[in-house]
Amino acid sequence: MAKIVRKVFLWTVASMILLLILNGCRTESGAWERIEQSGLLRVGLDPTYPPFEVTEGEGVAGLDVDLAKALAGELGLSSEFVYFGYDGLYDALATEQVDVLISALVMVPGRTRDFAYSEPYFNAGEILVVPAGSDDIQGMADLDGSRLAVELGAQGHVQATQWSKRLADLAVQPYGSAEEALEAVSDAEADAALVDSISGRLFLKDRPSDQPPLMRVPRPVTVEPYAVVVRIEDEMLLEKVDGALASLAATNQLEAIINHWLGG
Repeated sequence: MAKIVRKVFLWTVASMILLLILNGCRTESGAWERIEQSGLLRVGLDPTYPPFEVTEGEGVAGLDVDLAKALAGELGLSSEFVYFGYDGLYDALATEQVDVLISALVMVPGRTRDFAYSEPYFNAGEILVVPAGSDDIQGMADLDGSRLAVELGAQGHVQATQWSKRLADLAVQPYGSAEEALEAVSDAEADAALVDSISGRLFLKDRPSDQPPLMRVPRPVTVEPYAVVVRIEDEMLLEKVDGALASLAATNQLEAIINHWLGG
C-alpha cells in the first residue's frame, strides 16, 4: 500500500513539474504579425451596454467603439467590429474569431490562465457625488456626521455599510436606484451619494443647468478596472495594445473619449 501511495505521489509531482515546464515554454503566437500584415484589428464586443457600446443604425457606437478605433489608428490598423452576446465574448476570443475584446470588461483573475488584460483604460468603481463647493469632502473619511445616499443593495451600499462601522455619525440612506440617490443630494435630502462612476458621471453630464450644481469627488472610492482582453499567448499584441493605450493617455485622447461619452 505504501508503494502505491508513493507511486501516486511521484506521478502527481512529475505531472505538476511537466505542467510548469509546458507553461514556461509557451511561445508567442504570431498573432501580431498576422494582424499587422492584414492591416485589420478584429474587435469583439456586446453592443447592448450604452454608453460603451450600442447598436446604431447599421453599425455600433459608444465609448469602447471610439477607443477601439483610436487604438487601431495608433497601431496603423483599421478596425472591424464583431458582435456577440456577453456570455459568448471570451469563447469568441479563444476560438480566434476576434483578435481582442473591448466591451466594458472587468479584469477577472480566474480567467488569467487563458487570457491577458491590458492596462486599465477606465475605472467603473464607486465615486462620491456632492454639492458643488463641498471641498471639505475628499473621501469617505470626511463623511462623519453626514447623510450618505446609496442605491439599495448595490456595491455603494455595501461600502457605505462598512464605513458606517468606522464613522459613528454616518447616516446611510438607501434609495431604489442610483438616480434616486443622486436626486436626494440635489434636493438636499442627503449630503453626498455613493454610486458607480458610470451612473454618477452620466447624471452630472445630463443634468439641467437650472438645477443645483453637483460635482464628483476626484478620488474614486473603489476600483473596478475595464481593460482590453487578448489571448494569453498573444504577448506581442498585448504589448502593442498597452503601448497604444499609453500613447492615447499621454496625448489626452483617452480622456477626451471618456469625457465625450460620460462627461468630465
